[in-house]
Amino acid sequence: MKRTLKTTGILYGEELLKCPGMPTRKRMEQGPVAIIECTQEIPCDPCVDACRKGAIQIGEDITQPPRLLEEKCNGCGSCIAECPGLAIFVADFNHSPEQALLKIPYEFFPIPKANTKVLALDREGKVIGEVRVLKVSNPKKNDRTPVLSLLVPKERVLEIRHIRLKESI
Repeated sequence: MKRTLKTTGILYGEELLKCPGMPTRKRMEQGPVAIIECTQEIPCDPCVDACRKGAIQIGEDITQPPRLLEEKCNGCGSCIAECPGLAIFVADFNHSPEQALLKIPYEFFPIPKANTKVLALDREGKVIGEVRVLKVSNPKKNDRTPVLSLLVPKERVLEIRHIRLKESI
């Protein structure tokens, strides 16, 4: 059986790239940009209000998945903690020659500390490597949803979607 969103509940390959919230590879290589992996047709739009640049649109029907207007997105990340489905990330392929910066929401305890190594997990929860937490941002406006800035291999940016603390193995 082919692994698809419909058969597994997880986005894979072409389905991911066709998501209305997915920026083009060209845009990802230009600097920080949001990646919105929301395909749910549910009444939800806090990401729209969170974006001060107007880079996220829903349309007239509030149940439509959000669409990223990549030319307006500056990758500020204000949308990450606002998504109740934890489906928004920010990627910066220009962080360094070998590594990208990936910002992800994290709603577990304990919260990792900056400059610690953690295990990177894919959408299925499988360990796919070790990455370093560069920064933890948890201002009051995030309503208890910290945003972790991870240093990740560029080729893994579209795979890594969560982390596990090494002590919790």
